[in-house]
Amino acid sequence: MNQPHFPTLRPPTLKQLRAFAAVYELRKLTAAAQRLSITQSAISVLIRQLEDGLGTRLFDRTTRSLRPTRAADETIVVVERILRDLDSLGTGLRDLTALRRGRVSVAVTPTLGEIVLPEALRQFVRQHPNIHVAVDDCAPDQFVARVVGEHVDFGIGAPERAAADVDTLTLRRDHLAVVLPYGHALASQRQVRWSQLAGHAVITVRPGYGIRPLIDAAAARAGVSLNVVNEVAFLSTALWMADCGLGAAIMPSAYAARGAHKERVVLPLVAPKVSRDVALVTKRGRSLSSAAQHLVDVLVDTLKS
Repeated sequence: MNQPHFPTLRPPTLKQLRAFAAVYELRKLTAAAQRLSITQSAISVLIRQLEDGLGTRLFDRTTRSLRPTRAADETIVVVERILRDLDSLGTGLRDLTALRRGRVSVAVTPTLGEIVLPEALRQFVRQHPNIHVAVDDCAPDQFVARVVGEHVDFGIGAPERAAADVDTLTLRRDHLAVVLPYGHALASQRQVRWSQLAGHAVITVRPGYGIRPLIDAAAARAGVSLNVVNEVAFLSTALWMADCGLGAAIMPSAYAARGAHKERVVLPLVAPKVSRDVALVTKRGRSLSSAAQHLVDVLVDTLKS
């Protein structure tokens, strides 16, 4: 017994759909061709290809016009919805590219966020008020994972070791400094050697936090055993404790300089001088959106100035 034969259907092209919608509305090939800025023969071919691909007649031809078939009346509903969705998609993408709307998410440790982000965000939000910026203020040991896991568009940090899944771009170079209250025995110097901290009360972050490995390594190189009297989770705590005279606080110089006042002395630590790079961190192989790239550009400009 012979099986019934069904024609092989072909999905329509965007040109065919636009031609069909124009002919359905105007009922004439010449008028539809003028609207789409193509020739009458070209639009006739597009309609014929669409009919062949769908396996049904869409128009009954007369000498003066085209009359839609019942299949065309049902098809136009779907076609108009597709074209509206495509137009909306195009408009949405143009808005994203033109930075009229969008979202940017950034991972940053609380300390670095306070140092590098405020001025950049002020400028960015002023220029693009309809783009939402989400800041993920994560712990140092979570920073790279947030970027690799694509929870954020990019990160700003000082990763202690390179990761195979990320790319880094140095934004600025900072160095470790010591914060002393005015009148401290070391406050009159131009710089402080690590060995000179011997015997003085020292305030720093807890083991495993951010810059602590750098501090421990530098002290070991200088052959000094630091008298750590307070270990804190946040550099802001170390800063006010130093201001109160509770010890010499070791921290990045950029953070130590924030909110400087006459009762605070900030001096570079040398022998060895310990630098660390503040970097833009992105997932390897992932492109930034227009909004995210523009925020990066603003950030770079503000740090340069």
